[in-house]
Amino acid sequence: MACKVLVVCGSPVVASADLMRRLAVECDHVVAVDRGLDALLGAGLGCDVYVGDADTVSDTGRTLVDAAEAFEVERHDPYKDYTDLALALDSVRRRWPGAEVVATCATGGRPDMALSVLGLLAGYADAPVWIEEDEVTARFLHQDETWTIEGAEGKTFSIIAIAPNTEISEHGLEWELDHSPLGLLADTGISNIVRSTAKIEVHSGTAIAYLLREGFIGTEGE
Repeated sequence: MACKVLVVCGSPVVASADLMRRLAVECDHVVAVDRGLDALLGAGLGCDVYVGDADTVSDTGRTLVDAAEAFEVERHDPYKDYTDLALALDSVRRRWPGAEVVATCATGGRPDMALSVLGLLAGYADAPVWIEEDEVTARFLHQDETWTIEGAEGKTFSIIAIAPNTEISEHGLEWELDHSPLGLLADTGISNIVRSTAKIEVHSGTAIAYLLREGFIGTEGE
């Protein structure tokens, strides 16, 4: 049976300690991506593997990396061709083939890096890939993949095509679609509302689906 790997990325926007502790319990292994080690340490957690060039991790984290006693280290030269996350996902593939990936501390910060993170996670087609942050759960869906959402009535749901020729169906929402095309990065699937058990299916292409935990981000009482 394939395992589940928590990948703690290096965004300066850090997930809460409570969320990271919950995710660490739910996952079989934890991978820290450079500054992601600091996020784990702040939550009182460790990792199984550290991947990075140690250019953004704190002095405390770098000392732990240099000592390399409590976890494995894959340290890379800063003058490299790939980002730390790309190298971390390669490490996951090598160590745990077919592993499901849960990424956190993956959003926010530099917009160019944020887009790169989405592209890298979308390209990991070995198994389901999730982004878990305090305000949102996101799921990447490739061709013939589905996401069934239960117990989320009244919550906001959005889906965005991140590949050309994407076609989806979505049921159990305020506005439903049936084998409908989604334009690349178009707003067709933005700000829907879950009304019952929802089923989202991607028939072709690739999409990222977002379930907001409470109403609309940045507002109250909606």
